[in-house]
Amino acid sequence: MNLTFWGAAQQVTGSMHLLEIEGYKILIDCGLNYEPSVSLEDNEHFPFHPSEIDVLILTHAHIDHSGNIPTLIRSGFQGQILSTSPTAALSELLMLDSVNIFLKQEKRKVKRGKKTFTRYNKPLYLQKHVMDAVERFVTIPFHKPFRITGNITLTLIPVGHLLGAAAAILEIEENGQTKKIAFSGDLGRKNYPILPDPQPLPPVDYLVCESTYGGRYHTDQDFTEVLINTIKETCIKTPGKLIIPAFSVGRTQALVYSLNRIFSEGLLPPVQIFVDSPLANYATEVYRKYYHLLNEEAQRFYAREGDQFSFENLKYVENLDESKDISNYYDPCIIVSSAGMLEGGRIQDHLYENIQNFYCTILFIGYCAKGTLGHRLLRGDSIVKIRSRELSVFASIKQTDCLSGHADHHDLVNMISAHDNQSLKKIFLVHGDLSSMQALEADLVGKGYQVEIPSKGDSFAL
Repeated sequence: MNLTFWGAAQQVTGSMHLLEIEGYKILIDCGLNYEPSVSLEDNEHFPFHPSEIDVLILTHAHIDHSGNIPTLIRSGFQGQILSTSPTAALSELLMLDSVNIFLKQEKRKVKRGKKTFTRYNKPLYLQKHVMDAVERFVTIPFHKPFRITGNITLTLIPVGHLLGAAAAILEIEENGQTKKIAFSGDLGRKNYPILPDPQPLPPVDYLVCESTYGGRYHTDQDFTEVLINTIKETCIKTPGKLIIPAFSVGRTQALVYSLNRIFSEGLLPPVQIFVDSPLANYATEVYRKYYHLLNEEAQRFYAREGDQFSFENLKYVENLDESKDISNYYDPCIIVSSAGMLEGGRIQDHLYENIQNFYCTILFIGYCAKGTLGHRLLRGDSIVKIRSRELSVFASIKQTDCLSGHADHHDLVNMISAHDNQSLKKIFLVHGDLSSMQALEADLVGKGYQVEIPSKGDSFAL
């Protein structure tokens, strides 16, 4: 058995791992690599021939795990895609959204000296390729062993993080021996709104583990309390607007549910709320469909109050005209819009109209990568460029990590420490910055575990 790391090796994006068992090739995740040093076109070039891959296992729908599947199929992959049902549904939405982004980026103006030229960027894939991918999905329930071949069995374990997200546990019979290897995918955190806590992984011989929050710890803030205090200051004490940039899939649903609880329990007087993201609207329908996979608190709320994602004074914006009308809404309100780092989507329209509004607060509920507009606002830039205009920042800027969907350093160590350091032969750290991996490695080595931080292309015989 041979394991090769082709993505998310000493970086966060582009998750892709190749497991070879007696000539049978399994790809675990096939995500877009969108590191700053990588061009979109680079995702077309696979380090193996896609037609040689027998099956693809998808841990969850986020684009850095699923986003290059249509390219894989366009390049010759003909096998099945194994995942949970919610992952299949959300992946379709996110891959189609990627097509829209590619098409918007297709035509760009490029200046050379005094002249302006039009540059066309070829889309990585189109809607047809996404639908080809959708037809390949074979969905598997949590905890139900699925026999891939006569000697390879897959079991999916729920890990929080996102609806349908799973760790993939492979049990392999090889040369008269049974070996088990776990791919964590992205691990969630405990007590997250809507989602159940990540479940323990069974004993395995090898563990491929994400390390996004290695060396970092979540704050002890209570998200409901943060929301209540921010809404009071922005919308009730003063007649202002609260703008919350939120990723459309996962983050928005957790936020809407939290707001529903606050207002349904009478913790605040009513405030108008707009959810302005077409993708979020579609994703919310998926969450409604699979409400039985939400945590016990959310299911009790459903039994008591009904739909977790619909309540008085909440409006899902349907089209661009309605989105523009929000600019003329002068009463206090909350605007939830994508994208979370402010690098696209309708959120930029709302920022353009409100960044110079003293009575506006922008509340970040997630991570913002360096170089993004969100990062510039969080570091305190007094002037930012939006729509090619330099605008002074008069709005208040706030941040909380309460809705981060990743396990932090403490959670990661606790999950791994449940495994005996003698029977767990090796841990491979992926999906994190090198500094995060090294921080987690130091802690695990101190506890007696064998740890590897593979580089891209590194291969290991297991």
